[in-house]
Amino acid sequence: MTTWVVVAGVFGLLVGSFLNVVIHRVPRGESLIRPPSHCPACGARVRERHNVPVIGWLVLRGRCADCRAPISVRYPAVELTTGLVFAGLVAWLIGHDLDSAAPAMLYFAAAGIALALIDVDCRRLPNAIVLPSYPVLAVLLAGSAWWRHDWWSLARAGIGGLVLFGFFLAVAVLFPAGMGFGDVRLAGVIGGVLGYLSWPTLVIGAFGGFVLGAVVGVVVLATGKGGRRTALPFGPFMVLAALAAIVVAGPIANIYLEMIGA
Repeated sequence: MTTWVVVAGVFGLLVGSFLNVVIHRVPRGESLIRPPSHCPACGARVRERHNVPVIGWLVLRGRCADCRAPISVRYPAVELTTGLVFAGLVAWLIGHDLDSAAPAMLYFAAAGIALALIDVDCRRLPNAIVLPSYPVLAVLLAGSAWWRHDWWSLARAGIGGLVLFGFFLAVAVLFPAGMGFGDVRLAGVIGGVLGYLSWPTLVIGAFGGFVLGAVVGVVVLATGKGGRRTALPFGPFMVLAALAAIVVAGPIANIYLEMIGA
């Protein structure tokens, strides 16, 4: 298992480097291929030896090799976070005999990280990422279900996606000031991914986003960083809760069952 976890971590670092491009260019409607990676300050192309995730930033000491303009620490942070998330997910999936679902879960993690940061920057969840995730995840989860001979998991994913989409749609219609339709579309993706794993994972991941949002909202109020009308992007809370639920839903469900004596 260790080998696969390390491979996943390294792969995650590489994917994280690509996600930095996605996060910067997709909201602007720019190509992900051309021009090649370059300094946003002077336009100089990033040299291949400096394009190594995390290490390149450390070697350059956080500055452009040409104009010495500062390079945000968020670039290596995204790369490192993606690597750690990929490694953690693969370790959990292998430990629960769900390694066939790794492609779907890693794709979801990558798309989720990109969407969360774009939402922080731009207050929107681009359709260019959300909508293709539906067919991609449907194919990947179907492949996992076929490999495991477990078609109920796939059916549960479909039900979970529909239910969560419908619930978020109702919230958006009833409280339009508190939720956008980008969140609704993302909810369908999250519902499908979490539903594939189990009902507890779906429930905990779905409502965990509201809990995280409420906690952060209270902190913002308590620290004077904002008021009651301060708008917080909800996408990051949805993604973080979903990723956490994949790992912690089982233990939480077991604790609940013990409490009620089941």
